[in-house]
Amino acid sequence: FGGAGEMAILNVDSSRRKAIQRHHTATHVLHWALREVLGDHIRQAGSLVEPNRLRFDFSHFEGIKPGQLQKIECLANEMLLSNDSVEAYEIPFADKPDEVIAFFGDKYGDEVRVVSLGGEFSVELCGGTHVKNTSEIEGFIISNETSVSSGVRRIEAMTGSNLVKKSKAALTTIKE
Repeated sequence: FGGAGEMAILNVDSSRRKAIQRHHTATHVLHWALREVLGDHIRQAGSLVEPNRLRFDFSHFEGIKPGQLQKIECLANEMLLSNDSVEAYEIPFADKPDEVIAFFGDKYGDEVRVVSLGGEFSVELCGGTHVKNTSEIEGFIISNETSVSSGVRRIEAMTGSNLVKKSKAALTTIKE
């Protein structure tokens, strides 16, 4: 690359970015659904967002029962169908309302970005890229739930067109 002030061309793989946006916003949906089903003690302990999946680590004291997983998945999909807007805005950290979920408090600067899903569901601090509307996520399915360490669980999930690909692969396997 050249020096300061030189022209640069930026190319963005829009389909990859859109897939990442779906999975990133879905982590917020999942976090909300986990808190609804398992309780307010749920706290994000890490995440990974890729074009074809998401991984969400969270604090919880026991494995999640199959019925609870089903309810979490159903709640998440109901939120997606609600067709709510996803809004982001910046505020001074000192002015952050109490209801806005914030973790890792010592890592925030003076200005923070609030991401709100539907205004009443998930409202968290986040600097990531997101869809504009929950319906853009196109569906949510949990593929795995495991223990990471004592008191930390992990859910892996997928959204969007990846669900169609996985479903077609599963149907092909069943027919064979």
